[in-house]
Amino acid sequence: MDAIELLKNLVRRPLDAVDNFWADLDPSQLNSHPGGHPNSIAWLIWHAARETDAQIAQLAGAEQSWTAEGFEDRFELSDVNLGTADIGLGQSRDDAWAVKVEETAEGKALLRDYVETVYDKFAAWVETLTEEDLARVIDEQWDPPVTMGVRVLSVIDDATQHVGQAAYVAGTVEFVDLPRS
Repeated sequence: MDAIELLKNLVRRPLDAVDNFWADLDPSQLNSHPGGHPNSIAWLIWHAARETDAQIAQLAGAEQSWTAEGFEDRFELSDVNLGTADIGLGQSRDDAWAVKVEETAEGKALLRDYVETVYDKFAAWVETLTEEDLARVIDEQWDPPVTMGVRVLSVIDDATQHVGQAAYVAGTVEFVDLPRS
């Protein structure tokens, strides 16, 4: 198996992981903040998709799904001062709390649709790559310089970690309001 085949398998992992717990959550659970933490399940999933969308669009020389597919307007985050470029890095507590889904089936579906769109486009782009593309240096500010292949793996790794955090929180939401004995 070559590197492209491995990446084609890996690129779907964050979406597959979301699907492992998605059906069990209602929209209010997606927006819950266990322990008062600013990052809800919705934020973690949104952030994983936004980071992937922004970084892969740049590598692919394409427009982000966030704007190209109209997700920015559909999420209405500009109403809470989160601009087009916001992907969740360095957000204040209030900004992170503002990232939520409408507490309806449609709101939940919107977030799932965004995640699926991002990873479908990512997978389609990976299929166009060659071994030479993966070896190309794209960032010389690091030692060693970063290749496209390393950046792609980094994006997948980061998304998988955030989705893993969301999965953990999803497994605890039913216990959040239980009194301690």
